[in-house]
Amino acid sequence: MGRLPMHGISRTAEIDLSGEWQFRLLPHGAWSTAQVPSLWTMHEETDRPHYTNVPMPFDEVPPQVPDDNPTGVYRRSVELSPQAGRRTILHVGAAEGLLRVSANGQDLGTSTDSHLAAEFDITDAVRAGSNEIQLTVEKWSAASYLEDQDHWWQSGLSRPVFLYTVPEVRLADLSVVADYDPEAKCGALDVQVFTTGLDHLPESGWTVRIGVLGQTRTTSVTPRLIAPTLPTPADARSVRPEPMLPAGFSGLLGLKAAGAPLEEPMRQAAEMIGRYAHPTERPGTAAFALDDLVVQPWSAEIPHLEELSVELVAPDGGVADSTTVRIGFRRVRIEGRDLLVNGERVLIQGVNRHDVDPRTGRVLSRETMLAELSLLKRFNVNAIRTSHYPNDPYLLDLADELGFYVVDEADIEAHAFMATIPHDPRYLPEFLERVSRMVLRDRNHPSVIIWSLGNESGYGANHDAAAAWVRRFDPTRPVQYEGAIATDWHGGHGASDIVCPMYPHLDALKAFDGDRPVILCEYGYSQGNSAGGLADYWELFETLPGLQGGFVWGFKDHGLDPDGDGRYRYGGDFGDEPNDGPILLYGLVFPDLTPKPAFYEARGLFSPVRVAAEGDTLTIRNRQFFADLSAYELELRVETQHGPGPSRTVPAPAVAPRGEARLPIPDDLLKHIADALALTLTVRTRYDSRWAPAGTEIAVHQVTYPRKPWAPPYGIARNDEISHPLLLIPPRLSLWRALTDNDRAFSLDNRFVRSGFFDLTPIDGGYRTAWGEEVVHRRTIRQVGDADWVLSENVKLPEDTEDGLRVGMEFILVEGFEHARWTGLGPWENYPDRRSSALLGVWESMIDELAVPYIVPTENGGRGEVTALELSGPAGTMRTAHTPLHMTVGRHTVAQLEAADHWWKLPPSSVTVVHLDVAHRGVGMAHLGPDTRPEFRLTATEYAWEWRLILSTETR
Repeated sequence: MGRLPMHGISRTAEIDLSGEWQFRLLPHGAWSTAQVPSLWTMHEETDRPHYTNVPMPFDEVPPQVPDDNPTGVYRRSVELSPQAGRRTILHVGAAEGLLRVSANGQDLGTSTDSHLAAEFDITDAVRAGSNEIQLTVEKWSAASYLEDQDHWWQSGLSRPVFLYTVPEVRLADLSVVADYDPEAKCGALDVQVFTTGLDHLPESGWTVRIGVLGQTRTTSVTPRLIAPTLPTPADARSVRPEPMLPAGFSGLLGLKAAGAPLEEPMRQAAEMIGRYAHPTERPGTAAFALDDLVVQPWSAEIPHLEELSVELVAPDGGVADSTTVRIGFRRVRIEGRDLLVNGERVLIQGVNRHDVDPRTGRVLSRETMLAELSLLKRFNVNAIRTSHYPNDPYLLDLADELGFYVVDEADIEAHAFMATIPHDPRYLPEFLERVSRMVLRDRNHPSVIIWSLGNESGYGANHDAAAAWVRRFDPTRPVQYEGAIATDWHGGHGASDIVCPMYPHLDALKAFDGDRPVILCEYGYSQGNSAGGLADYWELFETLPGLQGGFVWGFKDHGLDPDGDGRYRYGGDFGDEPNDGPILLYGLVFPDLTPKPAFYEARGLFSPVRVAAEGDTLTIRNRQFFADLSAYELELRVETQHGPGPSRTVPAPAVAPRGEARLPIPDDLLKHIADALALTLTVRTRYDSRWAPAGTEIAVHQVTYPRKPWAPPYGIARNDEISHPLLLIPPRLSLWRALTDNDRAFSLDNRFVRSGFFDLTPIDGGYRTAWGEEVVHRRTIRQVGDADWVLSENVKLPEDTEDGLRVGMEFILVEGFEHARWTGLGPWENYPDRRSSALLGVWESMIDELAVPYIVPTENGGRGEVTALELSGPAGTMRTAHTPLHMTVGRHTVAQLEAADHWWKLPPSSVTVVHLDVAHRGVGMAHLGPDTRPEFRLTATEYAWEWRLILSTETR
């Protein structure tokens, strides 16, 4: 008995064990019920979610585990009718922790990888009628040190559990290499079929039949034996650990003692390599080779799949076992500094994806996985890194079908002990097993183009051993590991075929001249109001040799909402100590998949087209590598000074991959250009697909035109200050914003902190900073009409001012304003270094919808290049006009935003807070990565501008 080896055959559940199980949380819990799959940490009060980034959540060292080790026991009865000649297999999709399995009181084995399935042959332990299945999950084991990912620590059964049966003689494994020659434009298919059970039968004449591309091939099964002295990993797992050892350690590694001689783990590693050596060395093999096939290749842009059927045929002609698999013909190669897919140097427009759902933790439904990948497709993402463990096989099925390039990452992260574990031979077998089982499971997926050895685990001999195994077993894909190149981009060849750094600075990328492709495994850090400078990376990716994109960190916020009250929690909110607070709120989307403004920035950069204008003609460039533009239609719309103008929808021109075409601007639009702010080009899908209906917007681009300079009207000079019934607080100088996560990562000019600046009484003509220095603010007011003023502002900061946050006016309107209309950049939030995808036009919104509810309140909701703003509601109307300023309109002040640690803790407010800034700092990504560029920082000491303010209590 014991856990069965991993294989590449997908089996269908015959008895679905999802649903209600009896459950008890040891050591003190009583028997109750729990749903499977689910995580007990999402509902058990005695063991809640715990978030740490780097440190382990307990004070131990490998391989020791805490004495306090919560253990969940799941059990249920299942009615079975065993059939002669068939084996019953229990499939546990994933167990967060050390899994022990028993049936009818008989121990069947253990498993320690929390993110790969474990299968057990329970045939000899079950009987006809009622049977009790028990799954015991120990939270901590020696393997926990390999699962120190930047995520919530949780426990339970996170993926489906089911039973299926197989015949005694059956298909055991399947390896498919579907190659595509881009020069000859033909495919080749290599199929290796492995069987089991034939070594016990005297009959000959067993055959394997495959069907693909309208062809059928049959060949005999050739028995090939492995030396009987090498037990399988499953045999090792059937040995129960001795109770004197740390829980899970000897079950994990098969050692007799924590201090066992090093020869023991080395022997186990050798056994594993022998078990999973080259496919032709395994028993019961049938091989097929088909050449010169007329095929349509697979790519993320055109994810064409074929179906391969495989049948094991008995000597009497009956089909003993069968399976089908979807395959895609494609070739992945590295040539020099280029990663090639089907001969093309593709650009990786990727995201890092974790399993996370606000209500269920790391338990995801198929509907959620489809929703996630559909959203990624609609935002032009073409690649996923499965950070930092293998994902549910269904997600890879979707990646094959919808079209994504996948970096499949092993469940190895030893962040807290990265200096020791990669060199520790006691962990060598587990390194090899985690990597090899991933490869064995996923090697038939065309979407998987790169294997990753894990994440943030230092670099040592264990990595080199795992990489060597992968390269020997699967030479059709490259291997990557960031730790191998972390300290030397020219090194680490033993474990990485790709230079895959984290959060590199732009100058380092510009200067690097290496011998391998550079694909960033993490960049564009998106915690809170962030991702400023994403366009700077893409300027390099699209212009410099050797750079091929990367994976934004990350896709989705990890805020949890177990109660369903909309109040997202982060580290520390469950009483978890120690914790790393809100660091896991780094998504391009909120926990409910609502896109953040930074995702729209990425959408524009990842667009399949680029557009430029010359006279009355547009140049459309196709950024795709394999697909033309026939799948899209284009809408052209004139943005006038008064709002959206006329529009026309046309099919996209016939542009070959990487090609260009000229598109004349229709005459009925040209006549409006003289008064236009911009010409907007919207890219929409032309046909229905699984990820989007026809007409779905996937990108918007603009050609902008010169704007007429604003000329302030004449008025009568006056010396008194502005007052009006609509003004709760009249315009005043503002130099501070509610700090973003990135603002806390660099040295701010703290003389302008809110506690030292705003609380002081203004002196004559200015203010005092927190350090006692003078800020001079001179204002001239001209009265244009009743409640109509032109304000000329001049601000002088101390001479040694460094890197401020904002310079502008703040005023607060009374209650009763509901609607906003502005001329400037929109419709989504944008900042000076994150607006390459923002659009110039006249925009409208409800004021309550202008703010962006980052889970930790921060500066938010800004819109740049605003020349006119109108706010209206039952209270009246407020209008402004000016040269382009940065606008923020919301319900809360800077002080209120900074005082709250969760968005849902902000006090209710119906007033309207308005900021109009002549200068506003970029948001950058300095928390992890480069800060905003110098041109987006505030380094001047004097600012001057004019603006007009009109107030009226009349309503429209």
